[in-house]
Amino acid sequence: MTVTEDQWAELHRLAVSAMERAYCPYSKFPVGAAALVDDGRMITGCNVENAAYGVALCAECGLISELVNTGGGKLVAFACVNSQSEPTAPCGRCRQLLFEHAAPELVLAMPAGRMTIDEVLPGGFGPADLDAKQEGK
Repeated sequence: MTVTEDQWAELHRLAVSAMERAYCPYSKFPVGAAALVDDGRMITGCNVENAAYGVALCAECGLISELVNTGGGKLVAFACVNSQSEPTAPCGRCRQLLFEHAAPELVLAMPAGRMTIDEVLPGGFGPADLDAKQEGK
């Protein structure tokens, strides 16, 4: 699926809107995320912190929850922004979450430019690895 420049602009706008709703009273680092799903839907998420720091949720967690809750599918384009509305990179945990739900051609807007999921998480571990483990008992 080819993502148009208009779709990238809309993803950025949606990510900024989600960032503005983030709950981050501790870090003061709001993050918003938006993604295009293979069926054309656009979904969003924002970070939600907690006084017990370890249970905070990154924006990507909310985005994946919305993906699953609204019918699933595969992500084809992803944007994540900080409080300056600039692209920000997903943490390692979130890269793994995105990998699990990525279309093979998922492209992410990163601080250094657009990158594929395989460039962002080379050698990622996914469902196919579990299938191979089961087959090789």
